Amino acid sequence: MVRGLYTAYTGMVNEQKRLDIISNNLANSATVGYKEENVTSRSFKDLMMTKIKDGSEAYLDREIGVSNPGVKIGETYMNWDQGSLRETDNTYDMAIQGDGFFAIKVVDANGDSTIKYTRNGQFSITSDGYIVDVDGNKLQGANGDVQVPVDATDIAIKLNGAIYADGVQVDTITLTDFDDYNYLELYGDNMYTAVDGATTKSSAATILQGFTEQSNVNVIDEMVSMITITRAYEAGQKMIKTQDDLLNQAVSSVGKV
Repeated sequence: MVRGLYTAYTGMVNEQKRLDIISNNLANSATVGYKEENVTSRSFKDLMMTKIKDGSEAYLDREIGVSNPGVKIGETYMNWDQGSLRETDNTYDMAIQGDGFFAIKVVDANGDSTIKYTRNGQFSITSDGYIVDVDGNKLQGANGDVQVPVDATDIAIKLNGAIYADGVQVDTITLTDFDDYNYLELYGDNMYTAVDGATTKSSAATILQGFTEQSNVNVIDEMVSMITITRAYEAGQKMIKTQDDLLNQAVSSVGKV
């Protein structure tokens, strides 16, 4: 019976983790460039059960079968499917159509800079002409930090990422892709860090000016999953209560003897 308590407990912890991930997906369903997270479940290794010191078995140890102690989280992974595109008509909004990421230079509190990758194409221009994201991190291009003349009256961004200011090319936006997205680690809500082992490659994607890529979270699917998880969690609670009642009856019966 104690094993039953443990099995129910591990199941409830597993469902709580799944619920946390779904809640985060729902919270970011309107976040530009956000990619849905998913999680897998796996069982613990089966344990061989052995009967020992049983008089009916002549006090010989005998294997009686296997038992599984419960379930645990397997892995958390991203759904990299393309999100829908929304037209904004803002000059510096950009959406990637295809595989790849914008390269963004992020500067920390110590002044150290690192390159992060994102599908969030909500950009604006600073007073000195740099194209930056909502946090002020600079977009990267062939010449480093992308900068356009502040007095330009017409900014055009071509499908290949080339930026033209009043008809003159000033830079080309860098799009980076990876051989294996498993080597990308989430940074914040919609940025990624390339970890050791990541291999970059050129991206064949195109850039659409005046559009943003929306989150690929399906709110209805997430709500259905949330209901399923809630019911599974409640089943674990009932199982624990049943096991507790049985233990209470066993202790009471022993006391009467």
